Amino acid sequence: MNATVVIFGSTTGTCETIAKNIAEKIGCEAINVQDITAETIEENKNLILGTSTWGAGELQDDWYDGLPVLQNADLNGKNIALFGCGDCESYSDTFVGGIAELYNGIKDCGANFIGSVSTDGYTFDDSEAVVDGKFIGLPLDDINEDDKTESRIEEWIQQIKPEL
Repeated sequence: MNATVVIFGSTTGTCETIAKNIAEKIGCEAINVQDITAETIEENKNLILGTSTWGAGELQDDWYDGLPVLQNADLNGKNIALFGCGDCESYSDTFVGGIAELYNGIKDCGANFIGSVSTDGYTFDDSEAVVDGKFIGLPLDDINEDDKTESRIEEWIQQIKPEL
C-alpha cells in the first residue's frame, strides 16, 4: 500500500471516531483537517477524506479552511476516497451533502476518485452526493443506522484497498 492518510472534520466526534476506525483498519494515520499542511498532502499518495454534513447539506466547519489547502496542493495522480456522516431521517433531502461539497471543491484536480457506493440499502429522498446513480463516497448514518456502520465500513475498505 502506498502512503495513505485519513483526513477528517468532526464537530460532535462521530466523524472522528469513524475516521480513526477506518485508519486503524487500513493501517494509517487519521489527522484532523485543522492540522493538515501542504506537506501532509504531498507525502501521501492516497487521501481518504471524511466530513459530517450540517444544515442543508453543508461541510463540517473545519473543512472551510482545510479545503483550500487541498485546492492549492498538487493532487494530480493521487487516489482520493470520500466518506461522510449524515442523518437520513431528519435530513433525507440533503443526506451526506458534505461529501458532495468536498467532491465539488476538488473534482477537477486531476485525482483519481475511488470508493463509490451503490444507493441500494439506503433510505433518503435526495443527495447531491449521488453522481451517475451512485454515492461518490461512503455514506454513513451513525444516528439512525448505527447497526449498519461497521459492515458498510468493512465492505468499503475491501473495495478501495486494492487501489491504495
